[in-house]
Amino acid sequence: MLPGPHYDFFASKKATLVLAPFSGGQGRSGVEDGPKYMLKHGLSDQLQELGWDVSISDPLAGENYEQRNDQDLSDVYEKVKRPQLVGEATEKIYHAVKDVISRGEMPVTLGGDHSIAMGSVAGVFSQHPDACLLWIDAHADINTPSTTGSGNLHGCPVSFLMGLEPENTPPALKWVPKCVKPNKIAYIGLRDVDSDEKRILKEHNIKSFSMYHVDRYGLNSVIEMALQAINPDGTSPIHLSYDVDAIDPLFVPATGTPVRGGLTLRESLFLAERVAETGRLIALDVVECNPSLAVHDIHISDTISAGCAVARCAMGETLL
Repeated sequence: MLPGPHYDFFASKKATLVLAPFSGGQGRSGVEDGPKYMLKHGLSDQLQELGWDVSISDPLAGENYEQRNDQDLSDVYEKVKRPQLVGEATEKIYHAVKDVISRGEMPVTLGGDHSIAMGSVAGVFSQHPDACLLWIDAHADINTPSTTGSGNLHGCPVSFLMGLEPENTPPALKWVPKCVKPNKIAYIGLRDVDSDEKRILKEHNIKSFSMYHVDRYGLNSVIEMALQAINPDGTSPIHLSYDVDAIDPLFVPATGTPVRGGLTLRESLFLAERVAETGRLIALDVVECNPSLAVHDIHISDTISAGCAVARCAMGETLL
């Protein structure tokens, strides 16, 4: 019998859903509704059925980020768009996640766009500097202020977490700590990587598995290779940061930057199940569900249910 999911870093199964309804890292509104829809879909109850004692943290409550996102056109630093907005929101998320981790609970951060991972990852690594980061995404999100073509910060969180361009960091993002080392991050699911991002990945020897590798070696082998690279002795905690656009848009049509040729729905859930089996999971992000991009209600249902299923599988749901 294969080992089931277990969570070695937690004395009891307590989890906090950290809501990060934020779209300022990119130009398309609607992704801020992801957490609300996941809650409406029943995620909190679903995790409780898996044996978790679930609470909710809402660090961005009462803020007018969406209004500012639409109206404040002066929030620009060189090529970078909305750095003040992103800096403020992600720092609040950082403190919320840090508090959850310090209480010995599992933070499950629900985005929002992937810029929110600046806060969630920094919060986890502040308490567990030996952690490793598994980034599941169609995109590398490792552009720097000088390489970004769009200026959208949801394409840059990893570069800030690695401290790649301190001289070009917008003042509002200087709070982000240099906390992730190149040998402690691995990617799975890449298939839309900018030329400068490819250069950065090679220069820093970051373990990166594209859909080519999934096709060639099979997903289970890719997961094992990724974990062996960033957690060779198997003792480090794992932060799983999961962008639903890693999944093929056939299954998650309502996401901001869909790229065909991604993981199947079953593969995407298997990945989360395998991480849960390691016993080392310490934090989870599920980001980039954007209900406003759906053509009809089925697209919303498919995307939100997939995001919730990823969370459930990472948190212990099994087929048997």
